[in-house]
Amino acid sequence: MADCANCPSKNTCSSQGSCEIKNNPYSNVKHVIGVMSGKGGVGKSTVSVLLAKALFDMGYKVGIMDADITGPSIPRLLGIKDAKVEQSELGLLPAQAGGLSVVSLNLLIEDEMQPVIWRGPMLAGIVKQFWEEVFWGELDYLIIDMPPGTGDVPLTVMQSIPISGIVIVSVPQDMVSMIVAKAANMVKMMNIKLIGLVQNFSKLDCPHCGEPIRLYGDELEAFLSEHDIHLLGELPMKPSLAQITEKGLDFNDTQIKSIAMDIAKKMIEGLKTDKTQ
Repeated sequence: MADCANCPSKNTCSSQGSCEIKNNPYSNVKHVIGVMSGKGGVGKSTVSVLLAKALFDMGYKVGIMDADITGPSIPRLLGIKDAKVEQSELGLLPAQAGGLSVVSLNLLIEDEMQPVIWRGPMLAGIVKQFWEEVFWGELDYLIIDMPPGTGDVPLTVMQSIPISGIVIVSVPQDMVSMIVAKAANMVKMMNIKLIGLVQNFSKLDCPHCGEPIRLYGDELEAFLSEHDIHLLGELPMKPSLAQITEKGLDFNDTQIKSIAMDIAKKMIEGLKTDKTQ
């Protein structure tokens, strides 16, 4: 039976006492945000880190769950690849990265280069453990970096964790638009709030004149309107974003920080609306 008293959705859920979600009785997480993408390579993990850091800078208590089990990149993005998750009487204790609580499979294995050659049920089981057996403590927001696509593990996240809302990350290509539509439709079918979309690699600013160059055209507005998706923000192509993997949270780009902060504010507002897209 679900532990409704410790569920972030306890005030809005209509299935109390009948759902199968289990919650850690020692954790108190107010909002769970899933960050997903229709395919890999679109910068989903980078957006997860930027969003978590922006929320932290706004004064919130924030954690990140790296649910991309076969491609965990959060520790490297945060600059804590040598940190470890420890065991306690209350459950697994997340590692710390600049005030953020972090759990990733790469923090539980000896060598980050070690491949995870597991079938779907095992991958899904680890994700459930990250929610049920980790002592997250008091968090305002838990950001879940979900694996790409609409397969078994994303489904497990949506069914086994009380998701408050989903943020989709995309890039401006025609083929990706179709894949994003699949991800958005999955969220709607699971009756989860689709907060909005972040478009990565949206443009390249000319180093000489500063004018934006859109390499893949500009059909985003029509696509979002067609699928009733709210745009949270656009991230440009910049070397500073790539440098996050080397510098972690210490990167200093005022433009990117400002965009991330704006995305975080729009996400918070999106959570307050009653509309489930």
